[in-house]
Amino acid sequence: MRKLSKMSKFPHIEKMKIKPLNDYVLVEPIKEDEVTKGGIIIPETAREERAVKGKVIAVGPGKLNEKGERNPMNVKEGQVVLFKKYAPDEIKINDKEYYFIREDDIMAIIEE
Repeated sequence: MRKLSKMSKFPHIEKMKIKPLNDYVLVEPIKEDEVTKGGIIIPETAREERAVKGKVIAVGPGKLNEKGERNPMNVKEGQVVLFKKYAPDEIKINDKEYYFIREDDIMAIIEE
């Protein structure tokens, strides 16, 4: 007898690939624990603020300009970016949180 996974009822979700449209970027938030001056660690679950740093998972083809041509995107998959706090639209895929952000709402690329 074959053992079924939790998601076996929905095989399309297990193999789902998301490709953002236009100038949208799919970002996985990076949540960091905050340490106070006294050395106390405040976990992400105790804070109400959203992450403003994330890893780029997928990038759209770019925004159309007045001539009908696509403007190239400045961010690439795998980069870590800083974005505006309230800019992203939150989605959940398989109980994992992701953000859809317009490229204009990304403020910086963090180079390590």
